[in-house]
Amino acid sequence: MSVKLTTRISSKLLKAQGGLLFAETIPGVTYGEIVEVTLPTGEVKLGQVIDVSKEVTVIQVFGGVADVDLSRSRVKYRGETLKIPVSIDMLGRIFDGLGRPIDGGPRIIPEDYLDINGAPLNPASRLPPSEFIETGISAIDGLFSIVRGQKLPIFSGSGLPHNRIAAQIVRQARVLGKEEKFAIVFAAIGVPYDDAMFFIDNFKKTGALERTVALINTASSPVIERIATPRVALTIAEHLAWTHDMHVLVILTDMTFYCEALRELSAAREEVPGRRGYPGYMYTDLATIYERAGRVHSKKGSITQLPILTMPDDDITHPIPDLTGYITEGQLVLSRQLWMKGIYPPFDPLMSLSRLMKDGIGEGKTREDHSNVFMQLISAYAEGIRLRELSVIVGTETLTQRDRKYLEFADRFEREFIGQGEYERRKIEETLDKGWELLAILPEEELKKIKIEYIRKYHPKYKGGNP
Repeated sequence: MSVKLTTRISSKLLKAQGGLLFAETIPGVTYGEIVEVTLPTGEVKLGQVIDVSKEVTVIQVFGGVADVDLSRSRVKYRGETLKIPVSIDMLGRIFDGLGRPIDGGPRIIPEDYLDINGAPLNPASRLPPSEFIETGISAIDGLFSIVRGQKLPIFSGSGLPHNRIAAQIVRQARVLGKEEKFAIVFAAIGVPYDDAMFFIDNFKKTGALERTVALINTASSPVIERIATPRVALTIAEHLAWTHDMHVLVILTDMTFYCEALRELSAAREEVPGRRGYPGYMYTDLATIYERAGRVHSKKGSITQLPILTMPDDDITHPIPDLTGYITEGQLVLSRQLWMKGIYPPFDPLMSLSRLMKDGIGEGKTREDHSNVFMQLISAYAEGIRLRELSVIVGTETLTQRDRKYLEFADRFEREFIGQGEYERRKIEETLDKGWELLAILPEEELKKIKIEYIRKYHPKYKGGNP
């Protein structure tokens, strides 16, 4: 990785442990500073200062410390933080977790070198997210819409198809309205090799790579590099958004592996653990990643985040999804029950939420009836689920005709609205029309959350011009 060099001073090594080096503290060393670890063979590894005390400086080494000889290796401090070269030419390329090309292509000619920790945004300069992003997936676009500048995570579980959903969003996502520059920065964090190859092959075969910057950090890479990967991805996104006025969607998968790396690093530093062994500062650390999404005054671009995490044991109260939910603006939850029914993508309509959806839908953004249709679909599905549970106890024979209509609606809603093909792309108009088609199952008097004028305009009973 290309980094500006301003070598200053050297330091004696004291101990190596769990990917960390403990060096003798010397004057002038600062937190976050980049170091060069020179091995006896002449090989140089990069590292970063993560803790400084009066006597000891703790350094995390990119590439691990297995080859470090404490008596013969030396550390040199550069006097600057970790920076990466960035350029518009990174679009269509594949990099490792530190931004180094791994696709066999040429080195990037940098337009600038940027700190991976990003430049802090003045809160007063932020604009509220308000513009719709179409993913082509009905469950997201129709029920939990994403708007530019939002941070909306996907909560998944082991064995659920979050990787396939991520790849589908990369292929299909676009911004509506006039032609605007749109890009995707995709970061796979700590993924197995077969998952990494799935993403690379998928992007190449479908042509999605042309507008995508892909970063692949595999499970075999050093744990320390995992800490940097999401920050490298967001630094690239910030360059595309703020310098080149692009609307950038950042997909980070899997943030659970990031948090596991954070816990491992904390244990190596012998810190006092917090909930379930995770460091007490994990909330703050995650916030430094998620809060880099947004829109700002005087800039045409935007950064939208779609982090994906797997909930250990499907536990939504686990510290990782719990803290993520506090920071972000909603969550998209995958349902194991729907997945076992063969429904893809298995989004749980009653557990999912987009808090900024109301600001990005409606007339001039999606369609005037969007809000009403969304509320009626969720209400009708909730009633169908209630009656489904009731029928298990009392039997379907005791249900009224109205109740059976709701049961039919719930079944078809899962199969036809939530469920769709992995390579099927639905425009927002198709999604809303599909919602109306399903709502037509119910008696018209049950559509209490929809304005009469919308019923007369969009209901299949009237849409053909019939009374």
